[in-house]
Amino acid sequence: MTDKTVLWTAEDAAAATGGRLAGPSAWTATGVTIDSRKVAPGDLFVAIRGPNFDGHAFVGAALAAGAAAALVDHLPDGLPADAPLLIVPVDTLEAMAALGKVARARCGARFVGVTGSVGKTGTKETLRHVLSAQGSTYATEGSLNNHWGVPLSLARLPADCAYGVFELGMNHAGELGPLSRQVKPHVAIITTVEAAHLEFFSGVEAIADAKAEIFEGLDADGVAVLNRDNGQYARLAAAARRHGLTDIWSFGAHEEADARLVDCSLHATCSAVTAVIRGERLQYCLSLPGKHWVMNSLAVLLAVKALGADVAAAARSLSSLQPVKGRGTRKRIQLPQGAFTLIDESYNASPAAMTATLEVLGKIDPGAGGRRIAVLGDMRELGDRADALHIALAEPLRAAQVDTVYACGPHMKALFDRLPATMRGAWTETSVELAPIVTGTVKGGDVIMVKGSLGSRTGLIVDALAALDSGRESEDKAASRTTNQPLAAAQSAQAPRG
Repeated sequence: MTDKTVLWTAEDAAAATGGRLAGPSAWTATGVTIDSRKVAPGDLFVAIRGPNFDGHAFVGAALAAGAAAALVDHLPDGLPADAPLLIVPVDTLEAMAALGKVARARCGARFVGVTGSVGKTGTKETLRHVLSAQGSTYATEGSLNNHWGVPLSLARLPADCAYGVFELGMNHAGELGPLSRQVKPHVAIITTVEAAHLEFFSGVEAIADAKAEIFEGLDADGVAVLNRDNGQYARLAAAARRHGLTDIWSFGAHEEADARLVDCSLHATCSAVTAVIRGERLQYCLSLPGKHWVMNSLAVLLAVKALGADVAAAARSLSSLQPVKGRGTRKRIQLPQGAFTLIDESYNASPAAMTATLEVLGKIDPGAGGRRIAVLGDMRELGDRADALHIALAEPLRAAQVDTVYACGPHMKALFDRLPATMRGAWTETSVELAPIVTGTVKGGDVIMVKGSLGSRTGLIVDALAALDSGRESEDKAASRTTNQPLAAAQSAQAPRG
């Protein structure tokens, strides 16, 4: 979508939502937002009620920032008489979903829905990258994958794109089905099913059942793309068949996989892959390191095949894929006495993701006199098994030949206390306390990987390390992660789901 693409005229938005226009009614919207802090000129601001804030309180600020109009369910106090408003007869979240429904109906694109315990955002961004080289492609921004993010993303959908890629998340049963029914994907990818969000599920099988809700939005001619190597494959395939799907394609090293890994050579910065995709043998370079990226690339190429796009061209595009912020980006940070490598994996964490990331860390050689350092924050929502799952990270840490571990959070304490004394750097309750300890001990030649669940706020440590860079100002100050202006819709509206 270009900056000037008109998404909504006032009349179309009113018709979609059943609302009435107040004030000037000739406006057009080139974007949709629920966050008054991020209003761009021409946006339609939707005043969502969240758990902490009511967006109606920020309508004036949004209009002052250049919003074309505001979607509200009542007339907020203190607005000028000529404020451009769309007043809807229902809750504003429901009205935004109505916008999304109309946007989806008028768009002739081929759609992919992506879910899974890990790898959703990376797979979604990879699909965006390879499909964009073949046609106009729209994909959800960041991790807008929940009951706010999906209808917001649909409301932003341009009518003329060729491909649409939507990330769908959940942390409770019953959440994914409604999202899939909104998106109506032609292809559904489940990257994998692992021990995540165990606090809300009886076990991994129950997580698989919840992930299988993605099939609810597919027609009978849709394609399910499943991980053939995952222990829940048979359960997911059976669920797909119960939903009337007959095209159930799989990826993995399994000899019966439709996208079969033949060979891969894993390096510190990339991977060389040989695979057979539905009978077509391909060799390609994947610019991101790690076996988990290799496996997800198979899912991507299989989805490209299901969409009818060019698989060989998509494989070639994988050589220029770039990591997403917080999910593997690397920086060389210059200190007076030398440089160290910072790997930012701070956006989210689960046992499977931790293990995969530590494997990547183990393939990176530190510089002269340097160390492999893991800075770890708690993995959230693991329920009664949390301590045990944290303790289990001791083996991948050992296998990766990590020299020093810094950790924060009560569950990481369980791991930290069981590490060899030579591996223990420091443990603190919070990332705020840990940041100055890590920055005070880092030196040239070190390779430092920072990872934790979003709620662990390990991103603060990334910012603190980046700020050490001598000669240039850090792009992302720690203060940028905290703001004194509340989110217009809800402070947690866009929190990622698994």
